[in-house]
Amino acid sequence: MEYDPIKSQLGIVFNRTPFLRKFFYALLDLLLLRAWHVYKDLRSLKNLTFSGKIRILDAGSGFGQYSYRMSRIFKDAFIKGVDVKQEQIVDCKQFFTSIGLNDRVNFEYADLTTFTEPDTYNMILSVDVMEHIEEDELVFGNFYKSLSENGVLLISTPSDQGGSDVHDQGKNAVHGFIEEHVRDGYGIEDITQKLYRAGFANVNARYTYGQLGSISWRISMKYPILMLGKSKIFFIVLPFYYLLTFPFCIILNILDVNLSHSKGTGLIVKAYKK
Repeated sequence: MEYDPIKSQLGIVFNRTPFLRKFFYALLDLLLLRAWHVYKDLRSLKNLTFSGKIRILDAGSGFGQYSYRMSRIFKDAFIKGVDVKQEQIVDCKQFFTSIGLNDRVNFEYADLTTFTEPDTYNMILSVDVMEHIEEDELVFGNFYKSLSENGVLLISTPSDQGGSDVHDQGKNAVHGFIEEHVRDGYGIEDITQKLYRAGFANVNARYTYGQLGSISWRISMKYPILMLGKSKIFFIVLPFYYLLTFPFCIILNILDVNLSHSKGTGLIVKAYKK
């Protein structure tokens, strides 16, 4: 099913006031397991030493959730969010201006297949973006060019072990329920070699969304999205659904982010420019 129209509907609901927008971010931070993993790695990078003011690129900034969180983790950093959806760029600009963060958090339209700002950023974050881009190696090359010396790229993306909720392989494959994906996920070896070819050194990848995390994702994200895709009446039902399932999902998320996984449906990848 198409995920973007549902995200747009949710955005309309929560964009009415800055308070609702912050509340929306808080909900996403709690419900989205990938956010738990991303924030864990961002905090681990907090003590990296860079010369001058830290500059961060949020590559595929969407609602601005991760730009907002990074502005709190890296309190003196300048953050730029880029996205191909012009309406989200306008929306994020308005929100960050309304809360007084527009002096160090900015947004602009950009296509990652053509966007480069050589030797500019100490860190690039890309969350659930690369599975949407066919020319991934071109984008990895652009990321490498845009990073400054010793910069780091942090990627969150589905793995090829069912990351887009694919159930079978080969001719019997059932494609993921999110139709906007151009690939069903990356293998660790696949994405590692692509990043090395782009010029990166010291690439580290680990699985996320182990067995418990995958259960949490289905309960907290997949089933609600399927319900909302069938009828808008489920916007009324959804708060009661989460009232019942939320505590269980939080426990599963805590376990998943604190355990190591020999396999999983998500990947976190860190790659360094030397």
